[in-house]
Amino acid sequence: MAAKLEYEFDLLVIGAGSGGVRTARMAAAAGARVAVAEDRYLGGTCVNVGCVPKKLYSYAAHFHDSFDDAVGFGWSLPGPATFDWSVLRDNKTSEIKRLNSIYQRMLNEAGVTLFNARATLKDAHTVCLTSAEGDTQVTAQKILLATGGWPWVPDFPGSEYALTSNQIFDLETFPERFLVLGGGYIAVEFASIFNGLGSETHLIYRGDLLLKGFDEEVRAFTRDEMSKKGVNLHFNTNVERIEPNGSAFNVHLTSGDILEVDAVLAATGRNANTQGLGLEMLGIHLENDGKVLVNEHYETSLPSILALGDLTKGPELTPVALAEAMQLVDIHFNKAAPRPLDYSTIPTAVFCHPNIGTVGLSEEAARKAFANIRVYRADFKAMKHTLSGSQERTLMKLIVDDATDVVVGAHMVGDEAGELIQGIAIAVRAGLTKQDFDRTIGIHPTGAEEFVTMRTPTRS
Repeated sequence: MAAKLEYEFDLLVIGAGSGGVRTARMAAAAGARVAVAEDRYLGGTCVNVGCVPKKLYSYAAHFHDSFDDAVGFGWSLPGPATFDWSVLRDNKTSEIKRLNSIYQRMLNEAGVTLFNARATLKDAHTVCLTSAEGDTQVTAQKILLATGGWPWVPDFPGSEYALTSNQIFDLETFPERFLVLGGGYIAVEFASIFNGLGSETHLIYRGDLLLKGFDEEVRAFTRDEMSKKGVNLHFNTNVERIEPNGSAFNVHLTSGDILEVDAVLAATGRNANTQGLGLEMLGIHLENDGKVLVNEHYETSLPSILALGDLTKGPELTPVALAEAMQLVDIHFNKAAPRPLDYSTIPTAVFCHPNIGTVGLSEEAARKAFANIRVYRADFKAMKHTLSGSQERTLMKLIVDDATDVVVGAHMVGDEAGELIQGIAIAVRAGLTKQDFDRTIGIHPTGAEEFVTMRTPTRS
């Protein structure tokens, strides 16, 4: 296991995000000499400008509906609820600093050396480190690239005024009028968040329906629910240009409309964060979309250089990076045989309002994969809203391969969908049948019991 003595480390990880830190800790536990180089923040995108602050802001945005819903249950507030952006923002910052310190402690306790420096590849085993203290070089038998993704903003007149998801959490003042450009999960999440916090919110998308790649029925249902909650959805249109207007902005759309807003978020995708790593100099191959090409051992075209997570093909999800990290350590430091991950049954959630939870195949993908399928569907008002007065509805559906009775997809739009789908994902991953679902006793009264009480196919 030990590296040749001419190398200072057995493994040098570039990037202290979820995948990088997990790899470093597990490799160190296996006896490797490990170092991590990070020039920005510990915890990566997820902790600092992604999953964690986004979920905290989503929680904050839900309170608006909760206050309204409480009236039907006999509660009344002494006066209209008010929202203080600075309290949310600063409390979020404190929580992230706490998490940063936990990551620091985990690395220290694992015996991992941390370099607070910018890393650039020099050769197959050498990395140049640049920091405030100056430049230095370190060597390692293996080098892992775990630098994640970086927001991409399209080029149009005034695009420099658009914010990215890296910046949106820390605005100095709350935008009373907010515009999101994009139709993916980041766009719909932030549209829901700022709408819930009280902004007049617009979502601009060049396509005819948001959340491309998700189940079509889920997409349409989510569109309708977001509209009911007050998000202004503009489809088949794009931003033509942004012009400053005092402290605000005039956003000119290709439809001819002009919207005056206080902030514009470009949620238009993320690219692999390879800028400045030195990949071109070493001839490391990239995919057409800029992702780093790796084999089943997570090796690039230069075998001593490894890569995982958002840099490579596959779902850009924190749990995926963590799973890949565990597998990489098994392969390279525990000498285990590669066990390819099953990317087809990875559950995911979208924290728009209401939430989306999904695992397995969409109805459209299942129709292509199997000769015949059965679709079970429930669309209902949750028990909570029989008294709240809310018009919010819940969608649940199961996709079944008719030949084997195996449930190949499960989807939900509704309150706490992500929490609920995690359990359903175990069943889908295990290949359980619709009969297994039918024979499972439901918990009453819950919305979740609908997943085991849908008996009659909606269509086939």
